[in-house]
Amino acid sequence: QVQLVESGGGLVQAGDSLRLSCAASGRTFNWRYGMGWFRQAPGKERELAAAISSSYTTYYAHSVKGRFTISRDNAKNTVYLQMNSLKAEDTAVYYCAAAFRPGITIMRASEYDYWGQGTQVTVSS
Repeated sequence: QVQLVESGGGLVQAGDSLRLSCAASGRTFNWRYGMGWFRQAPGKERELAAAISSSYTTYYAHSVKGRFTISRDNAKNTVYLQMNSLKAEDTAVYYCAAAFRPGITIMRASEYDYWGQGTQVTVSS
């Protein structure tokens, strides 16, 4: 089993920055897991914001490209999402996800096996 715990959310103003962290633990977790950050705004479906493979290949949704950066520190079993130039439309609950797919940048929610509890990000305009 794998446990994921997100942190770093909060209330910020438009134009500000936040860094989300996702700490992974569990007997089976290792550096070969693909990781992703999803978000879900009220009344909307969950969508992928960014993903990173075990070989550090990244993918970004068009809406966050150039503003968000996903990274991973395998020594700490932690994935980060650096969010800059935040906009009101970035307001959502952000979820971390993991799946054992070595070398694959996973973009579909259905392919992830483990999810965190989510952290709220609110951007005031």
